[in-house]
Amino acid sequence: MAEKKQIEIEFMIRSSVKILYQCLSTSSGLSEWFADDVTIKRDEAKFVWEGNTEEATILAKKQDQFIRYQMLELEGTDYYFEFLIKTDPLTGDVALLITDFVDEDEEEEQRLLWESQIGELKHILGS
Repeated sequence: MAEKKQIEIEFMIRSSVKILYQCLSTSSGLSEWFADDVTIKRDEAKFVWEGNTEEATILAKKQDQFIRYQMLELEGTDYYFEFLIKTDPLTGDVALLITDFVDEDEEEEQRLLWESQIGELKHILGS
């Protein structure tokens, strides 16, 4: 497997931390913006996009702070995608930091995909 490059993308989100975390960590929340259908049981997730199913393991999570997924096809590697919620201690502004790993020649395409996905998330949050 070719080396992948780690990317981080930050988005300002107008939402409470609790509601945002629900959108990132539950079947119903993820089904609204991330995939056509999502099933989460214990630490296993199934994502369906246009009839194609991909499975992932939840590697780590902390309530209202972050959740890290690893697609099963990447099992045994250090590659994952993570949603990290940051709150500015002075202003209370909420930011979502996404960490992902991409092939170097697909970085721009992946960034555009995340921007589109987060645009949908902001829309459902009214952000």
